[in-house]
Amino acid sequence: MDEKKKQIPLRLSDSLWKELAAWAEDEFRSVNGQIEFLLTEAVRQRKKGKKKAEGE
Repeated sequence: MDEKKKQIPLRLSDSLWKELAAWAEDEFRSVNGQIEFLLTEAVRQRKKGKKKAEGE
């Protein structure tokens, strides 16, 4: 699967950047990779939550 990636400008506070950079380093990712990972997980959790709500 060869997905094209979109480039977006993103403005972060210095403190948030530092937190993300430290987290990324702990998990052996780049800051960009960490942000992409976190967004992917958030979307996955959201979809999972919608499926549970529909099944109730």
